[in-house]
Amino acid sequence: MAGQNRLTGDHGGLMDGVYRHQRHFYDATRKYFLLGRDPLIAALDVPEGGSVLEVGCGTGRNLTLAAKRYPHAHCFGLDISRRMLETAARSVARANLDDRVRLARGDATRFECRALFGMSKVDRIFLSYTLSMIPDWQAALCTSLANLAPGGSLHIVDFADQSGFPDLFGRTLRAWLARFHVTPRVDLIDVAGALAHAHKGHLVARSLYRDYALHIIVTLPPQPPADAARMQNDIGRDPLPA
Repeated sequence: MAGQNRLTGDHGGLMDGVYRHQRHFYDATRKYFLLGRDPLIAALDVPEGGSVLEVGCGTGRNLTLAAKRYPHAHCFGLDISRRMLETAARSVARANLDDRVRLARGDATRFECRALFGMSKVDRIFLSYTLSMIPDWQAALCTSLANLAPGGSLHIVDFADQSGFPDLFGRTLRAWLARFHVTPRVDLIDVAGALAHAHKGHLVARSLYRDYALHIIVTLPPQPPADAARMQNDIGRDPLPA
């Protein structure tokens, strides 16, 4: 557990450093290459009175758009970076959504909705260009599914392998992304598919913009399988260090 806490603290500090200045112009620049975020929000289809959580909410850009699109939903966001959460809080306030959007600091690899927000499960969870920045991204997927309500769905958009572009484009993009601690997860579909199968769920994946990005949806069955608890990884859930 101590090792996990050190890793959490290290990654949180790293993200605070990365976004110390970038957060102030993040949304203005990222719209040109974080493609597919708006279609992801449109596909959430949050039920009336349902709940939606963004894991890695960053500046709050996606979360405020989701809250506006689904005005009867309960909206939540978590991020490991204190600096990004400060920016997200300002975004939520500017949109006059303080009464509908709650934010919390949390580790994507080992959070609990009950501890952070007082809700045991949520109906929709989404990760937008987040897994490519999380070292233990498989644990983040497992934890998100563990916090998803029966019949709920997990929505992901992230970088693909850029196989539809010339090799030089892909190499250049990956080298540039690495400067920001971003690594495309080339086996994302395989891992998400295996988890969907383990949960008796259903996966839909499609390529976006000539394999520039992937849009993945994992939908859980209305009732969890009897052995669901044994399917989860043994993920520590100690509180984040102050």
